[in-house]
Amino acid sequence: MTAQTAFTLINPQTKALAFKIFAFEDDSYFNQQKNYNYYSMLLVTKGKGRLTADFSEYEFTENGLISFSIYQPYKIRADGEFKGLLINFHPDFFCIHKHHDEVACNGVLFNNIYESPQVQLTESEMGLLTGLVDQLKVEMQNIAVAQYELMIAYLKIFLINASRIKLNMQSPKISNTEKEPFILKTLKDTIEEHYKSKHSPSDYADLLNISAKALNRISKTYFNKTLSNLISERIIIEAKRELYLTAKPVKMIAYELGFNDEFYFSRFFKINAEVSPQIYRDTVGFARADA
Repeated sequence: MTAQTAFTLINPQTKALAFKIFAFEDDSYFNQQKNYNYYSMLLVTKGKGRLTADFSEYEFTENGLISFSIYQPYKIRADGEFKGLLINFHPDFFCIHKHHDEVACNGVLFNNIYESPQVQLTESEMGLLTGLVDQLKVEMQNIAVAQYELMIAYLKIFLINASRIKLNMQSPKISNTEKEPFILKTLKDTIEEHYKSKHSPSDYADLLNISAKALNRISKTYFNKTLSNLISERIIIEAKRELYLTAKPVKMIAYELGFNDEFYFSRFFKINAEVSPQIYRDTVGFARADA
């Protein structure tokens, strides 16, 4: 008798996936680019390889947690053996924006343009997270009072622990010069301050008094992304947040993000998110019923 490898919960109102746990034995599921309207987290127990997320490539190894946001394009190619657990959850099931004060995973596990989507785990950390997944599996099969509430409680504990692990792992990258770490911090602060009004790499080069070529090299070295991609991803994260949490017209969101042309903004969004703003809102948006 083979062990059950997939546990799925369907939203009875929308008939769409609410929550899923899937045990994978190879990389066949991940060879084709994924781009779904739910959050994804992989616990890699065996294997190594390369993953592509948005426009960047990263290496991964076993005992790792890899996190992807809603409609974040990703693809994985393993180098040989590849085993682990995949967790998917739709924001209708658990909204990381609404529960940010409780779990604080937004900007850590998800929607963090400055860090790799992967975090290495110790054996005890992997044991803790896989143990929580086991508890979720048990609860998914237990049709009883407050089943959803208990599942969400376990998911919260998982997200809180995973966020703590990643925050503890993050440390400033050391450079051979004093200038680059200062510019890195300044670049992040400058993007956060100006991304709604300044969309060109040359704008940031001018603000930081450095050549665009040098600034792009620093961005590639430390963030594994071109400066243009870094800026675009920051704009898209805010656009997704607005589409998700508000019922603002797309035209208004475009204008607030520095786009005078709604159609240009829609093309920009689709290139980066691979879905249109309206499809994103229709399939994900918390405010879609009011839009």
